[in-house]
Order: sequence, then C-alpha cells, then structure tokens
Amino acid sequence: MSEGARRYDAFLFDMDGTIINSIPSAVRVWSEWAMRHGVDRDELFRVMHGVRAIETIRRFAPHADADAEFDWLLQAEMDDVADVVAIPGAIDFLSRLPAERWAIVTSAPLTLAERRLAAAGITPPALIVTADDVSKGKPAPDCFLLAAQRLRFPADRCLVFEDAVAGIAAGEAAGADVMVVTATHAHPLATDHPCFADYAELTLSIAADGRLSVARTRTPVDI
Repeated sequence: MSEGARRYDAFLFDMDGTIINSIPSAVRVWSEWAMRHGVDRDELFRVMHGVRAIETIRRFAPHADADAEFDWLLQAEMDDVADVVAIPGAIDFLSRLPAERWAIVTSAPLTLAERRLAAAGITPPALIVTADDVSKGKPAPDCFLLAAQRLRFPADRCLVFEDAVAGIAAGEAAGADVMVVTATHAHPLATDHPCFADYAELTLSIAADGRLSVARTRTPVDI
C-alpha cells in the first residue's frame, strides 16, 4: 500500500522496546534471575521479549513457586528504572494522537507499566491493556483484541506497533496491520512488516473524521 493510502481507526502500541527502552533494566534483572535458577541466559533472552513474565517463569523454572518468583522479578524491575527512556520521537508522536484513538498493549503488569512510563516521561493514555487483563498473553491475540474492543473499533482497522516476535504474532493473529520498531534491536529482525528505527522517521496524519495514517518522513511505508 502506498504512502498515506490506508487510514486506521486506532493505533495500538506495545510498550517495552516500542515506545520506551527498558532493555538495560530487563537484562540486569533477568540475568540475575537466570543465574539464581541455572537458566541459560542466551536462551532466555532469545524467547522472553514480549511475553508475560509469569509464562517465562513457568517455562524456564517449572518447579519454582511461580507467584513468588513473579513478585521478586516485579519488585526488582520496579526498583530498576533509572535508565528507562522513551524511544526517540515517541513522546511527541504520542502527544499528537487523539486520546480516544490509541492504547498501550503491554505484557507488563499495570504497576510496572505505570512505573516505566513515568520514568520515561510518557503520559499514559486513557486505555492501557496489560498482563493483568488477559489470561493468555502474546503471541495470543487476546490483548490486542481487547484493546480494540475497549476502544470500540474492529481490530482489523487498527495498526499495531511492535518490536518483538511474540507481539508481532499477536498483532497478526488479531487481524491488525503491524509496524515494527527497531530502535532496541541489536540484530535485524526477519519480518515482512514495514520497519522504522524511531518515531523521528514518521509523519502522522489525522483525517477530518479522526482516522489516522502514518508515513516515513522520506520513504513511503508500504502496508
């Protein structure tokens, strides 16, 4: 699809790696957790991004008390936000969106989401769907479907912004179009979806009817 050709009812944003960079914090906390449980750190980091913490705990430490481990991880991440920052251009981009036309859809619990957004200087939207709101996390589509439902728009008329494989799969399964943010990627992600490094690359357009479209500043975004 050529630049500006498709308009969306709403934008749905993942949080970590998509509008904020919390990677250093996550690496520190989860590295300590992996060491405590004898978990292969590289394997853990290969699959954990975008997935709810409780599901990662159950996968890698099936004999541990999952609730206790979750509480430990949550507190550790809540305490480690000093270097959590917004993805470049994200604050300005989000501030220009109509309040009723966007949501954050994150695998983090609400308390951690609010903590990290505050640390990054991002004002939360009216709607945040978190790990607390669904029984099946990403890559299941439930979180994006719920966000679209609460915004009162069909999911297939929403655009999902994601950075992780699990989240991309969730957006696809929800029937939404997907754009991939690569600001925190150490290596290229194999995807057919349009990618952009940060929000300084994007131009936002809001139609008279409130619908949204986005294009690269210099290069068309084909969706």
